[in-house]
Amino acid sequence: MSAYLVLLMNDIIQRLKERAKIQPKTIILPEFEDSRIREAAGIIEKEGIARILLLSPDKIDTKMKEKYAQDFFNLRKGKVNSLKEAREIISQPIYYAAMMVRDNSADGFVAGAAHTTPEVARAAIRCLGVNLRLGVACSCFIMVLPDYSWGDKGVFIFADCGIVPQPDIRQLASIAISAAELAREILENPPRVALLSYSTKGSARGEIVERVSKATKLVRQMDPELLVDGELQADAAIVPDVARIKQADVILGGRANVLIFPNLDAGNIGYKLVQRFSRARAIGPIILGLNRPCSDLSRGSSVEDIVGCIAVTAIRAQS
Repeated sequence: MSAYLVLLMNDIIQRLKERAKIQPKTIILPEFEDSRIREAAGIIEKEGIARILLLSPDKIDTKMKEKYAQDFFNLRKGKVNSLKEAREIISQPIYYAAMMVRDNSADGFVAGAAHTTPEVARAAIRCLGVNLRLGVACSCFIMVLPDYSWGDKGVFIFADCGIVPQPDIRQLASIAISAAELAREILENPPRVALLSYSTKGSARGEIVERVSKATKLVRQMDPELLVDGELQADAAIVPDVARIKQADVILGGRANVLIFPNLDAGNIGYKLVQRFSRARAIGPIILGLNRPCSDLSRGSSVEDIVGCIAVTAIRAQS
């Protein structure tokens, strides 16, 4: 990768950092034992991107721990059998951190360097709750490409890449709405959302094609002002010349910046291929559809990835 392209990518990340600095938020990091987390926390604090609470054992208040256990027991009645079980769950740092965010003692949390996505997602969903309007928790990656000609000056949002295996029509539409809302917070231009399939405008048939097409119609009902189209093949969504050839250029013009994958297989494989083949930065997974902001991390995250994820979580907390 040329020095020029690296500079462009770094410029995008720097803009995210600068936006986070405007109104610094408190972000809690429960994986204090991970050296990458500690290094990222140092960078965040040094640059003033956010206020960091590194959740080491000495930062856990015994009285608050008991309060959170009682709150969690009440919250999960019927699913948590006893207060003793609730105490055991809250003893896990990711649950304690999530309850701090629920309690407004922190503005968001970031974890995943030492936990799997299902572990982080369960803690987030159980403690923060799913937004009733959206009805589904999902995840996305902010993909920063070294080539400015793609997406939104080199930036895409990919969803869902980490949580919902086979979204139904309603879930797929809600994933699109959630990703579009994140795009409004993060991107400098309005979201242009493409719901992807192996078909473009009826060029093929199948259950997935029909589901994506119906989900697109539902998105338009949920947000009539949103620029959204589907079902589209990936090239028709992001390449203007292909969009014209396949007669899919009316709404998006082959310039989508938010890509909604039909299932988790496609989303997870897609982001990893783009990340590795194009040497893109993958910030996330950002967990969407909850009542408060939080982010997961890939266990293979670099320190730079963690810093970017914290910055995005802080920006989301501002709104």
